[in-house]
Amino acid sequence: MALISSVSRLATTSRRKILATTLMYAASMTVRSTSAAGGDTKAAALSTGKNDVATSVTTSDGVNIFYKDWGPKSAQPIVFHHGWPLSADDWDAQMLFFLGRGFRVIAHDRRGHGRSSQVSDGHDMDHYAADVAALVEHLDLRNAIHIGHSTGGGEATRYVARHGRDRVSKLVLIGAVPPLMLKTESNPGGLTLEVFDGLRRQLAANRSQFYLEFASGPFYGYNRPGAEPSQAAIWNWWRQGMMGSAKAHYEGIKAFSETDFTEDLKAITVPTLILHGSDDQIVPVADSAPLSARLLKHSTLKIYDLLPHGVCTTHPDIVNADLLKFVTA
Repeated sequence: MALISSVSRLATTSRRKILATTLMYAASMTVRSTSAAGGDTKAAALSTGKNDVATSVTTSDGVNIFYKDWGPKSAQPIVFHHGWPLSADDWDAQMLFFLGRGFRVIAHDRRGHGRSSQVSDGHDMDHYAADVAALVEHLDLRNAIHIGHSTGGGEATRYVARHGRDRVSKLVLIGAVPPLMLKTESNPGGLTLEVFDGLRRQLAANRSQFYLEFASGPFYGYNRPGAEPSQAAIWNWWRQGMMGSAKAHYEGIKAFSETDFTEDLKAITVPTLILHGSDDQIVPVADSAPLSARLLKHSTLKIYDLLPHGVCTTHPDIVNADLLKFVTA
């Protein structure tokens, strides 16, 4: 199975117009994030540190992790974990939804992604989970609900299993990579190594074009007959991807495809909701969601008929309603 067997093509004229606008926006974002990472003293002097909408934490190995922290500090926190190769911005629809319902919402850019440090090392699930632990401890989050999409589902799973047992109340996995994406003798339904090697080749050859085609096609299901692609969603995906490090994204493919989360899932005791689209072309449902549900001690599984991998963007009303029902139960 190829993850990008066919993709929707945007009109050449539209691409040129949108690309010009997007490049200017991405460049301005890069300048601003670089300034923030360098420690803008004027901004620091003006900030009280009490109502910052975005800031960062430094991990034990010196990595600067960017995060957003919105809402009352006394409210129950919801921590969002984004997918590959995106950023905290991918959770805008969910963060605003839960912010409006009185929750404290937090989302971070994974190391090497978005506005976090573009470090050379540590692009693996153990480091990803440890980075989350550093963030959670920095904010002293307790009774938190962790929600992970795709690669973020793997990150959240490892964090909850290894670091968050006394700080976590519930877990949600959406189109998530656990238990294991790679085909092995013990996981015969997984995808072959050639599929992931193909992703790496495309990324190394032309990351910008690869990300455009990935978002234009299988990620949101825009390559399906009758689909109506949202150019705004496509370019927002592309913008987030291009903000991050090519090296982090390249090595992240191994992290999300070859990490076995079986023992992590078995160790988790908190109630866990699993949501997955039946037409997910990135993380095929048959070898993921039902298997994770069986390994977890307290799981609820819901499969969305014919919905794609990027369901949080294409169908936020459906996802948000199910999330709200679960977190308030």
